[in-house]
Amino acid sequence: MRERIQEIIKRNDEISAEMTQPEVIANQHRYRDLAKEHKDLSQIVSKGSRYLQVLANLEDDHAILNGNDEDLKQLVREELDDLEKQEADLREEMKLLLIPKDPNDYKNAIVEIRAGTGGDEAAIFAADLHRMYLKFAERKGWRTEELSSSEIGLGGFKEVIFLMSGDNVYGTMKFESGVHRVQRVPVTETQGRIHTSAATVAVLPEAEEVDVAINANELRIDTYRSSGAGGQHVNKVETAIRITHLPTGLVVTCQDEKSQFKNKEKALKILRSRLLALKEAEQEAEIAAKRRSMVSTGDRSAKIRTYNFPQGRVTDHRINLTLYRLAEVMVGEIDELISALQMAHNSELLKG
Repeated sequence: MRERIQEIIKRNDEISAEMTQPEVIANQHRYRDLAKEHKDLSQIVSKGSRYLQVLANLEDDHAILNGNDEDLKQLVREELDDLEKQEADLREEMKLLLIPKDPNDYKNAIVEIRAGTGGDEAAIFAADLHRMYLKFAERKGWRTEELSSSEIGLGGFKEVIFLMSGDNVYGTMKFESGVHRVQRVPVTETQGRIHTSAATVAVLPEAEEVDVAINANELRIDTYRSSGAGGQHVNKVETAIRITHLPTGLVVTCQDEKSQFKNKEKALKILRSRLLALKEAEQEAEIAAKRRSMVSTGDRSAKIRTYNFPQGRVTDHRINLTLYRLAEVMVGEIDELISALQMAHNSELLKG
C-alpha cells in the first residue's frame, strides 16, 4: 500500500506541474482532464500523506523500543497504542480510497424509464420514479434535461428519457438500473384491490464524441410528423426524428422539440450513450462470467427494488435492505439506499 500511495503522490505532483504549462492552459480539453484527475487524487494524497507519516512515526517508535534509552522507551509506550489505532483506521480508509474507480463514474448520466407490466398503473409508476429522480437531482444540485418522452392521458409515461448533469452523477446513479416493482391500490382500481406493477430503469453514462465514433454512413435518419401534443406546428411539419444505427439495429426516436435539428441532436446523444453501454456490456460479460457481482448494475431484467405503499416500505432486494420511510423516498430522499449499495459494492471489491 505504501508504494501505491507514493506513486499517487508523485503523479499528483506531476499533474500540478503540468497544469501550469502555458500550452496545457491553452488546451481546454487537456486542462479539464488534468483538473479532473487532480481532483480525484486529492483525497488520496491528503489521507495517504497522513498514513505515511503515521507509519514513519511507528517505525521511529519501534526503533526507540529496540534501543537503550529507558526514558524515551517510556514515552514511546505511552503513544504507541494511539499510533497503532490511527494506523489501523487509516489503513481501512485507504483500502476504500484505493479501489480502482470506474472511469465513467464522473460522467453525466442518461436515465431511461419505461413502463413495464401493469398497464396504466405501470405508466403512472414510471412517472413517480421520474419525479423521484428529479427531486433527488434537485437536492444534489444537479441539472436535468428531458430528452424524449411518451405520455399517457393519466399523467404517466410509457417512456421518459432525461439527462442528469453534475458532479459524479453516473457513479451515484448507476445502481438504479433494473426493474422497480410497486405494490399499491391504483387510482384506476374501483374495488380497492392491491396491484403489482413494474417499471424498468436504465442508467447510461453520457457518451462524448471521443468515447463513441458514429459513422454517418451507418445511420438511417427518418423524419415524420409528431404524434404528441404540440399544436398545429408540430402536427403539420415533419420535426420528429427516427435514427437507426444499421450495424447494431439500435433505434432512437425524438419528437419533443419543435426543431428538427434539436430533435436530431437529442436523438444522437441518446444513441451515443446506448452504443457506449453496449460496448461496455460486451467487455463486462467476460468479467461477469468469472465473478458475479452482488450489486448488479447491468442486468436490467432483474427485480432490484419493491415499493410497498400499504406498508410504507421500500426494499432493495440486492442487499436485503428495507426502509419504512417510503413517503420520503418517493420525494427524492434516496441517499440512504444509494449509500448502502455503494458500500456493498465496495465491500465486494475489497474481497478481491
